[in-house]
Amino acid sequence: MSTQVPRLLAGLVDDAAVFPPGSAPLPEAVAAHRDHRTAWYADLVGPLLVPASSVSTGALSGLVDPAEGYVVGLIGDTGIERLPFALSFLAPDGVTARQIEVPVAKRGEDPQPGLTELIKLAERLGDVKVYAEIPLTLGLMAALDTLAEARAAGLEIAAKFRTGGLAAELFPTPGELAAVICACRDRDLPFKLTAGLHHAVRHLDPETGFTHHGFGNVLAATLAAADGAEVPEVAVLLAAMDPVGLAERARERLDGPRPLWIGYGSCSIVEPLTDLIRLGLVNGGYDQ
Repeated sequence: MSTQVPRLLAGLVDDAAVFPPGSAPLPEAVAAHRDHRTAWYADLVGPLLVPASSVSTGALSGLVDPAEGYVVGLIGDTGIERLPFALSFLAPDGVTARQIEVPVAKRGEDPQPGLTELIKLAERLGDVKVYAEIPLTLGLMAALDTLAEARAAGLEIAAKFRTGGLAAELFPTPGELAAVICACRDRDLPFKLTAGLHHAVRHLDPETGFTHHGFGNVLAATLAAADGAEVPEVAVLLAAMDPVGLAERARERLDGPRPLWIGYGSCSIVEPLTDLIRLGLVNGGYDQ
């Protein structure tokens, strides 16, 4: 285990290299992920995320050695009902799915039917972690209640939310995201995030014109929520653009576990790593 990555940041960033905006070809992503897993910052990196649609065509075959014990996270872009078919392609190649992440509804749809179907799948999968991607719209709180009940019954299932994308409405406001974080805290429900969290501090992207959330903001906000802060205080931290203050909050807790927030997917490992080094939260041999 590396000594440069503190416990608070362990497994923070899943490798989403094949997804936009990076969109790396799968062979390149598989090879690059091996390098990440053997680098000095390996403790920062979660599994390589791969779409079920690619796995279902045998795209991983020939890219991995069955003896190497390659680990992935499966993104259910083919729908819940097709996930068992995709999973059947992994074992012959010696690949293990550490987690499955699936949207249960589109924006504006009731998430309960899809969530019910996903819970049934989770019951069959056993130890595989399952993340239900829930849109921040209709039926959100009821869906969180359903997830919390399933976890209380012993299922390895948690929530996942989008914090960005290709349209402005996919970026929740600080208040909206704060409400979700506190709602998960109140239900003792871990969560993952995806999209838009390329850098540590909240910022305006000049290319898209969208204001992106920062993963450092989310970390500070989650720590505060876990300590009992309510939505207004959590929202202030999510809206902050002062890197020094955010880094100081994290630095005080580096040796402890990360509460609530499991991590997020990023198409770049280098970008968040570089920001963490610049903020003084990671010390190591990375050449900026």
